[in-house]
Amino acid sequence: MSTEARLPELDGAPLFLLDELPEGAELLVGGPEGRHAVDVLRLTPGERVRVGDGRGTIAEGEVAAAGPDGLRVRVETRLEVPRPEPRLVLVQALPKGDRGPLAVELATELGVDRIVPWAASRCVTRWREDRIAKGVAKWRSAAHAASKQSRRARVPEVADLASTRDVCGELAEADLGIVLHEQARARISTVEVPGRGTVVIVVGPEGGLTDGEVLAFRAAGAEPARLGPEVLRTSTAGAAALAAVSLRTRWA
Repeated sequence: MSTEARLPELDGAPLFLLDELPEGAELLVGGPEGRHAVDVLRLTPGERVRVGDGRGTIAEGEVAAAGPDGLRVRVETRLEVPRPEPRLVLVQALPKGDRGPLAVELATELGVDRIVPWAASRCVTRWREDRIAKGVAKWRSAAHAASKQSRRARVPEVADLASTRDVCGELAEADLGIVLHEQARARISTVEVPGRGTVVIVVGPEGGLTDGEVLAFRAAGAEPARLGPEVLRTSTAGAAALAAVSLRTRWA
């Protein structure tokens, strides 16, 4: 039986993600997910779990068996969780060091729908041509893990590395584009946010945005805005902005 609903309030049941969610009254959580369930979480028959495909479909039920092949789950309910509105896109300039996955994890926990890694002019970190695929894969892995931790029905998309021109394209197609800038006059709390459509938030690098980038983004229809009196790290500013937008839309 399948129903369309919001994911019920968290009750402590862990969430496991599979590439495909098979039909039927019973399903197997195998591979790394199954080993984690059996060897780390030590789940036993009768415990409640959720299994999803990362695209909005969730199967709820209880553990039927736990063993070397993984976790066998007896399915009781299937839910189609609708995508929340508005759709939230974070354009994240590449942070230095290992802060990229941190930015992805925080944004995922805050409900982002799409993350676009951006090679801004003043980025300290540069992904060489032979390292781009590895960098994107690392961000996608972080989004997948954070989705399980936060029990999200949908894993956010992580796009390929974007240029400034690509970001302008994202902003031109958005219903609202916000560029975080510490010198902006408007605060993000005063920006009128649509209840539906797509909201794109751009976060610059540690060295800040260039004048050319700001002008290009404004020409694409974006509004510069600041979060508050403090200047946040690039790896945490996106999460703060997503929270500010969600408080007035999804969480209202």
